[in-house]
Amino acid sequence: MMKKTAYILLVLTTLSHICDGYKILTVFPMAMPSHQILAKGVVKALLEAGHEVTQLTPFPDKNLPPNLSQVDLSAVDMSFATQRLNVTTVLNGQDAANLFEFKPFIEMTNRNVFQDSNLQKLMGDTTQTFDVVIAEWMFSDTYTALGYLFNCPFIWFSTVEPHSIIVSMIDENTNPAYVPSLMSSNVPPYDFINRVKELFMQIMTWGFQTIYFSRHYNEVYAELIVPHIIKRGKPVIPLDDIKYNASLVLGNSHVSLGLPTRLPQAYMPIGGYHIDPEVPPLPKDLQNLLDNANNGLIYFSMGSILKSKDLPDVLKKDLLETLGSLKHTVLWKFEEVLPNLPPNVHIVHWAPQQSILAHPNCILFITHGGLLSTTEAVHFGKPIIGIPVFGDQFNNVDRAVKKGFAMRVDLAYNMKDKLKAAINEFLRDKRYTEKAKELSFIYHDRPVHPSKELVHWVEHVVKTGGAPHLRSPALDVPVYQKLYLDLFALVLIVLYVLKKIAVKIFSSKKVVKKQKKN
Repeated sequence: MMKKTAYILLVLTTLSHICDGYKILTVFPMAMPSHQILAKGVVKALLEAGHEVTQLTPFPDKNLPPNLSQVDLSAVDMSFATQRLNVTTVLNGQDAANLFEFKPFIEMTNRNVFQDSNLQKLMGDTTQTFDVVIAEWMFSDTYTALGYLFNCPFIWFSTVEPHSIIVSMIDENTNPAYVPSLMSSNVPPYDFINRVKELFMQIMTWGFQTIYFSRHYNEVYAELIVPHIIKRGKPVIPLDDIKYNASLVLGNSHVSLGLPTRLPQAYMPIGGYHIDPEVPPLPKDLQNLLDNANNGLIYFSMGSILKSKDLPDVLKKDLLETLGSLKHTVLWKFEEVLPNLPPNVHIVHWAPQQSILAHPNCILFITHGGLLSTTEAVHFGKPIIGIPVFGDQFNNVDRAVKKGFAMRVDLAYNMKDKLKAAINEFLRDKRYTEKAKELSFIYHDRPVHPSKELVHWVEHVVKTGGAPHLRSPALDVPVYQKLYLDLFALVLIVLYVLKKIAVKIFSSKKVVKKQKKN
């Protein structure tokens, strides 16, 4: 009887959990492994909370759990990004993320995605409904139209630290006097020159957004999304009226990693949510390697997008010479067989990074400075030597240097001596390790795991009908009112009128005096 009662309670609990679940659409179309790590973290947290998820992904899985379905976006052409983001581009002095060459990137993240036949089929299915849409922002304002199309709240996901563009979606722009722009590597406090640079960068970015990007977003919206809106019998409204109605932003950020930026109520920092609280065990060979690294292990990885194998041969030779001269064990994520390895240097084609960083014998992380890697370094309390290559990596590494747990070495053909000097400095000075552990404590000192917070805020948005109580009034105030230009104009008018009156009075007094004199 007891067993039967327990079984009935278990079934009822499971059914109630399923009934409470929401239908959620997640949109992470970037065909880059690091972006998909973030996407899988979102999906995993939502599935574990009992929700039903439809995932738009360029990397579909074969075996799916019953409450997950996927829309295959693997046919979307993402070659522009993958061709540009490589170490050779940077070594040859080319900017891998030039704002003036963004047209192909904007085409890729907007038109190419919405032209995909599988996404078009999903949008064209008038029986399809969702309780909320979560989409990655990557210069892709058009995604907000999915919330309007499916008549549900919309949530942005930001992969990087807070910046003016993403914050302006839910509030007003950040202040360039102390918040770096998306494309900047400056770290406040700024001197006069850098403060002017940040202002110029924010104005230029705003100009691109307003004049060029918005035109493209509107074209994609009208051509590829509006027909489905009409098909559902909904009124067609301008995209600008839709994109500022996002319920909130889930930000892959945390104050231990970035700046204590002033953020709106609708911005929720959840950095580190993708890290599993239970560290997966290492493969036996790596476990033995780390266990026997008596002098400590240095882990070297350029991330999932950049490939160490693409380094020029002369630089590979120099790096091997530098790493081979150490008494420490070195583990290098290298995507092909590397001949003539020094005895202390070992390579792996793909590394279980979190499990490596979690090991107590891992003492230093040489990294490209991606936000996932930087977050994992802080999570496990490991100091870093950052070799930034593109995008936010410069910002991440410079912030880490400012916080005191990192050193920066620029990618260059002659970087060998600078890398060796940085490693020696780390071995000499323990403050980098001490600072990493201090920041790790700050990072972990939260009420709940960030994945739980992610789920809470998604559910909160649905339960409250889009969380209108979090909407900033700044979105409804014109720029001229924010800057008090109307007051300024009124003061000018009053001063002008007073001047006229004063001149008239003064002139009349002069006439009276002249008449009396005569």
